Amino acid sequence: MTSEVLDSVEQFDVVIIGAGVSGIGAATYFTRELPGKSLVVLEGRDNIGGTWDLFRYPGIRSDSDLHTFGYEFKPWRHEAAIADAPMIREYLRETVEENDLAPLIKLRHRVVAAEWSSDESRWTLEVEAADPVTGTSTTKVIHAAWVFAATGYYRYDEGFSPAFPGRSDFGGVVVHPQHWPENLDHGGKKVVVIGSGATAITLVPAMTSGEGAAEHVTMLQRTPTYVLALPRIDRVALALTKLLGQKRGYAATRFKNVWLDRGIVKGLRTFPRAGRALIRRQNIKLLPQGFDVDKHFNPPYDPWDQRLCLAPDGDFFEAIKAGKASVVTDTISRFSERGIILDSGEEIEADIIVTATGLNMRLFDGMPIVVDGDRVDIADSVTYRGMLLSGIPNWAMAIGYTTSSWTLKVGLMCRYFIDLVRHMDSHGYTTAVPVAPTSMPRRPVMDLQSGYAKRAESLMPKQGPSAPWCMAMAYPEDAKALRGPVFDDNLHFGSGRHIEQAATEGRSAHV
Repeated sequence: MTSEVLDSVEQFDVVIIGAGVSGIGAATYFTRELPGKSLVVLEGRDNIGGTWDLFRYPGIRSDSDLHTFGYEFKPWRHEAAIADAPMIREYLRETVEENDLAPLIKLRHRVVAAEWSSDESRWTLEVEAADPVTGTSTTKVIHAAWVFAATGYYRYDEGFSPAFPGRSDFGGVVVHPQHWPENLDHGGKKVVVIGSGATAITLVPAMTSGEGAAEHVTMLQRTPTYVLALPRIDRVALALTKLLGQKRGYAATRFKNVWLDRGIVKGLRTFPRAGRALIRRQNIKLLPQGFDVDKHFNPPYDPWDQRLCLAPDGDFFEAIKAGKASVVTDTISRFSERGIILDSGEEIEADIIVTATGLNMRLFDGMPIVVDGDRVDIADSVTYRGMLLSGIPNWAMAIGYTTSSWTLKVGLMCRYFIDLVRHMDSHGYTTAVPVAPTSMPRRPVMDLQSGYAKRAESLMPKQGPSAPWCMAMAYPEDAKALRGPVFDDNLHFGSGRHIEQAATEGRSAHV
């Protein structure tokens, strides 16, 4: 895919920032349902795919099934329901080709600043456009009536890596999964993976299997994580597809998985002790006899206080059972020339150390956002219906779920956005901005207790105690909210600087 350099100033009705799974999905919905609107997708990197193109570590895959992580308008055709990144990238490329999105996507176009003018009812975006041949960067200006930010919530340029004492003493290779070297050879090597999240659970079996497998991989964790083994292939989905055909079988599988996933999450959170016992029982069954499950797989928190990790077909447990991998639960004293010295005094030898220690969160790539001359602090904003932000006009963001498939929420957001734009057009409005009650209690937008979420609390928007200000984490709840009335008294409309509350006669408008 090639990138065109934009003219000095261009005007678009909708600018989508980001050509990952959210941006490509949004572009498909908007071109189909808002054909009269001019649209462009600005992608700062040199390829589409977002997360699935950035991360290149061994075994990278989705923890969500692709029947719900995929788009509702494009059936997932592969047999494997849990898919590796190359399959997801191909799925995204097919979506671009099938919907003729390539002319709309401008690669190497990074938005670095955004300024809203109420007088003109438009955003002015400052864009750094890199020449695909020379790499020379040119600053462009783009005007937009709406911005749809599909940038995700973490920094692409750096992952989270603690400052480990003695790191410079280590004689081997240290690598963060977010910046995996293309030519890194782990064959026959001793590897230590620091961390116990989804990345670590993926890396361990991937690095111990196949040609060029590591000699041994040790997962070094400070705190255990809940790990569930689930089938990589959804046999029910295959049966439904065979019985109903591809399109209807996909829809039926999607419906099944939405409610199955919701039942599992709600069940684990409602009955945490029973959930803990069930997961422990499965772990004991899959691990070697005599394995210290209570030391290495007994988190000090309830299920879904942090994200659960998935082991497709139990591959993570198989690696341990085969003796190719091991788990150490301890804290790091320092790096040594030969590996890592633990607080217990034990030294783990390593040729390669992987710091699978997490993400650094950052919305909208950290760009400054200015509204009528005043810079906005995102942390002061409150999410409206999980996609608009109080005090920021004509700006939508695509943030998916943390307890189920990301794309489920993005699809709902896109449909709501379409109906909101149609409502504004029919009433002659050019501006929509949520206004949060000043007395409303506020809390962090992410309910997870994960390290990356806690570290970013002061940087992220807030949420309120109830709809429309709470960030729902369940598809059925959002489906009801985003398919209901297009607006309420908290969403103010207007033209230019004239902002008013929703007209009384329009409050019955429904999606």
